[in-house]
Formats: sequence, structure tokens, C-alpha cells
Amino acid sequence: MTTFIIRPTTPDDYAWNTRVIVEHWSAETVVVHGEIYRPVELLGFVAEADGQIIGLLTYHIQGEACEIVTLDAWRAGLGVGTALIEAVKQAAGREKRRREPVERCRRLFVVTTNDNTPALRFYQKRGFVIAAVHLNAIEKDRRLKPEIPLTGMDGIPIRDEIELEIRL
Repeated sequence: MTTFIIRPTTPDDYAWNTRVIVEHWSAETVVVHGEIYRPVELLGFVAEADGQIIGLLTYHIQGEACEIVTLDAWRAGLGVGTALIEAVKQAAGREKRRREPVERCRRLFVVTTNDNTPALRFYQKRGFVIAAVHLNAIEKDRRLKPEIPLTGMDGIPIRDEIELEIRL
């Protein structure tokens, strides 16, 4: 079994993170709930094994909420995604924000699309619950990022955003 470590992202990760985000998200930007994010500029954690990055999670904090913006793991079945979520839960639940008056986050959430049934399964198995469904939200997102495809996993039309959350 491969062992790995979780660590915060650093400026040294910038080039690698940029390449990975473009490969997996079709551009250097991610659009969710009508907002444009540049994941390489966000806080994050990486999972490393044998000197190689095998997972990346980026997140954004606003007020009492911490949003997982991207989560990618490249070695299935090792617990990389789960470990990355645990790292962000710990960080969001305990750290004071430099620019925010909030002591700690009370909510961790993630938004995925209606076609991403593996993500829906993954997050719910880790204690997240469906908090909201934003019907036809992807139409607005496509105006900001035309690279978002019309259809996704298993040929399902990508239309809606599904918000999952866990209380901290």
C-alpha cells in the first residue's frame, strides 16, 4: 500500500498546479455559482507519495463558510480524497482568517454538477448532505466559461449545480 502525506500548497507548486487545473478543468479558471476562481491562487492542500503529487484540493473562505473549489485525486482507493477533505475541515474549523473577522468556519461546502454522480456518492459517503439544487445554473456559468461542455458523465446533460455541505 502506498503511503502519502498531506501538506499545504506552496508557491513552488504553482506551475504544476496550473498544468493540472488546465488538464482537468479545461482552463486556468473554474466557474461555480456564477463566480470565477483561479484555483492556483487559492489556498490548498496536496497529497504527495514518493515525491509525486497524487492529489490536490483548493478552497476559498468567505465569512463562516469554506468552499472546496477543486478536488482531484489520481490514485483511487488510497484515501487521498478523504485525507484532503479532512485537512481542509481541520484548517477551516480552527484557523483565524487574516482578512476576516470570523474566528472559524461553521460550514464546509462543495458544488458539483448534476451529471457527476461519482462526486455525489463520494461526498455523501463522507458526511456531506445536499443543501441546495440550483436548477439551470450551468447556463449562467457557461457565459463566463464557454469550455463547460453540454454533456458530461454517461452522456447526462450538464444543467444544474448541486451544493453539498457539512457543518463544522
